[in-house]
Amino acid sequence: MENFLHYILFFILSSSIFCLVFSYFIYPILLQFLAKNKTRNSIIYQANESLPNISVLMSLYNEEKVILKKLESLYHQDYPKENYQVFIGSDHSSDQTNSIITTFIQENNIDNFHFSPFKIRQGKPGVINQLVKKAKEKYGNKNHIFISTDASVILNNNVLFHLAKHFKNEQIGLVDSNLKHTGIETEGISKSEDNYISKEVQIKNNESLYSGKMMGPFGACYAIRSELYKPVPSNYLVDDFYLSMHVLDQGKDVINDLDAICYESVSQHMDEEFRRKARISAGNFQNLATYLHLLNPLRGKIAFNFLSHKVLRWLGPFFILASFFSNFFLLFQNNLFYFILFTFQAILIFFIPIFDWILQKLNINIGVLRTIRYFFVMNLALLKGFFNYFKGIKSNVWQPTKRPD
Repeated sequence: MENFLHYILFFILSSSIFCLVFSYFIYPILLQFLAKNKTRNSIIYQANESLPNISVLMSLYNEEKVILKKLESLYHQDYPKENYQVFIGSDHSSDQTNSIITTFIQENNIDNFHFSPFKIRQGKPGVINQLVKKAKEKYGNKNHIFISTDASVILNNNVLFHLAKHFKNEQIGLVDSNLKHTGIETEGISKSEDNYISKEVQIKNNESLYSGKMMGPFGACYAIRSELYKPVPSNYLVDDFYLSMHVLDQGKDVINDLDAICYESVSQHMDEEFRRKARISAGNFQNLATYLHLLNPLRGKIAFNFLSHKVLRWLGPFFILASFFSNFFLLFQNNLFYFILFTFQAILIFFIPIFDWILQKLNINIGVLRTIRYFFVMNLALLKGFFNYFKGIKSNVWQPTKRPD
């Protein structure tokens, strides 16, 4: 019986560590090998061709600090004005957002920008669902391209073209942009967050190249065929992933384009990012429940990417807990290996995050320590998000993350 318990604990310990190492290290390396010598979609529109019609959809709430710059980046897009419309929905903003938008449209005499100031807060998916109806009315329900973008994200002037060009290929259902961060500083978590997002861009790009089954856009700016858009349930928190998985479920491809560059200031504060990650985590588990069937091995590359890139990471907090506590009980085996491993885990999970927090208070910033702390705090946010999902989510309305001006 004692040997059996030892084997069970060892299996929990080793499999938990393997799942974490596989998702964060082995899978990205494997993707680089699988994507090697693969070429991006080549069935694209050229700049001199007749380009598809676009509806840009933007939901916003209290974005007075960034909205003018955002509007200018949309207005100056290198895309035929007659081929794109911009639909903006203000989710009952209480600052100067609405007046800034109205003034900008009037002063520039813009006829392809349409503004809807909603009087009741309903969350981003609710606003986008209504903007979709307005866009379809404008184009008479003809199939075209929706581009969803956040107010805080500034676009290069060729982003619309680089996103839309891929839809000449009938197999392409959704195209993501290439998000880059600005405002990176030493003091906060911006370097850790930027490093994480940069690695995510690489992973998603390799998923695009080798399989065409990229696991979710960033949500900052992406394009989707209008006929593949599915109204997002009113209480769902992560609409972009919900839509991208629906596209894959319909047999179409989801890819990214590194030339479609956009910029967003990165979060500096651990508590703000914790709140955002916990919200996203709850939404992730909503999507997992909805698209659990895509983990069926018969779905091939979709199932492999979904499990390796997303599900194993979402379950990361449970693997960390399972690894730590199974290792704790294995200490009674009086084995030096288990003692060393447990000490190593305790240092990573507890000592380093606390030590880095103290150093930050003293205005001492050490990159590797901040990154380790960031990793475990964000996994704690994943755990909190799971319990929020378990308790039930009634609304997707939330306060945007505070970012540098």
